[in-house]
Amino acid sequence: MALDKSDESILTNIDRLVKEEEQLYGKSEITNEDRARLSELKVHLDQCWNLLRQRRALREFGKDPDAAKVRPAKIVENY
Repeated sequence: MALDKSDESILTNIDRLVKEEEQLYGKSEITNEDRARLSELKVHLDQCWNLLRQRRALREFGKDPDAAKVRPAKIVENY
């Protein structure tokens, strides 16, 4: 998952993903393709939130927030 790592861009990405998720859930009938996309969105959202939390924690402890890394899906999905 490649994305600009500033807090603002992460939040913008989260907002975009949530809107897509809401649009899919708002459909009268959810297809298998929609379910697959919802699963992808869940993983991407978890990765974004994790990255944002890492950045905030690093900043709180006087470290460089740009040192935060996007964690693999396997890791963020097993918290």
